[in-house]
Parts: sequence; C-alpha cells; structure tokens
Amino acid sequence: MGVIATREALRMAREADLDLVEVAPNSAPPVCRIMDFGKFLYEREKKDREARKAQTKVEVKEIRLRPKTTGHHRDFKVDDARRWLEHGMKVRVTIRFRGREITYPEIALEDLREIAHVLADVGTVEQAPAIEGGAMSMMLVPAKSTVKKKAAEGAEAKPEQPEKVEQPQE
Repeated sequence: MGVIATREALRMAREADLDLVEVAPNSAPPVCRIMDFGKFLYEREKKDREARKAQTKVEVKEIRLRPKTTGHHRDFKVDDARRWLEHGMKVRVTIRFRGREITYPEIALEDLREIAHVLADVGTVEQAPAIEGGAMSMMLVPAKSTVKKKAAEGAEAKPEQPEKVEQPQE
C-alpha cells in the first residue's frame, strides 16, 4: 500500500477487524502488515511443530573396551558397531585404561585403528583417536554410501499392493 501514517494504518486495521503487525522494525520506514495476529502465531507454531517432527535425531552408541580385551570379544563389539552404523547411528569407540595401562597408549591406538579399518566399508572416522582423561576414544559416523543403500533397500522392500480385480457377478 506504500508509505502510510501510523494512525491511518491503525484505522485501516480497525475497519478490517484485523491487527497491525510490525514485520520489519529495523528498516526505514518500518514495514507493517494488516493481518490476524492470532492466526499468524498459530500457523507459525504449526510450522515449527512440523519442522521438529521432520528432524532426525542422530543417536550416538558407544562400545567400551580395554587394552587387554581379547580379539574374539572385540569382534562381537565391532559387529554391534557395524549394525549401528548401517542403521545410521554414530558410534563412539572407547578404550578405558586402568592403573599402569595408561603408560602404553600405543596399544589402544593400534586397537582403534584396527577397528576403524574393519569398519571402513560402513563408517568413516569423524573424530580421530584422542586421550580424554583415563580413556582413549574415537567417533565413527555412517558412510554416505551405506545410508543411501539402506534408504534404497527400504524403498525396494516395500511390498506393492495388488490391484483389486472385480469378480464377474453371476
């Protein structure tokens, strides 16, 4: 409508039985709109709810090991991590030290590198191995190709609905 005096804009809003809402207060002159403010708030809240619903929460799973963990036991844990990565979850691999084990961090570093190598086909290292307090940990995230494959398999796995065939009436 162009540049209008505030009193005139308020009168127009009253006549239309609507509200005068300031949309951009920092512009010169300030931009206002005549609208139903309650309806505007409701629509905005509805959009926010939909946006929250559409968000995907990335779950972080953790496997905990020790430097003395046997290879067989570690393989079980790595299988769990593989499954989680295939389902699109992040995985934190933590090796906890006890007592004097902290003096040999190269053992834990070697284990973490081996785990990352074994899971390289389904995940990539997001956070390199680092010592935090009495533990060394690294973060793995799903590889993009794994997530795309799972989405494609999910789309293909949906059974098609058979068409309804009308039976001839006798």
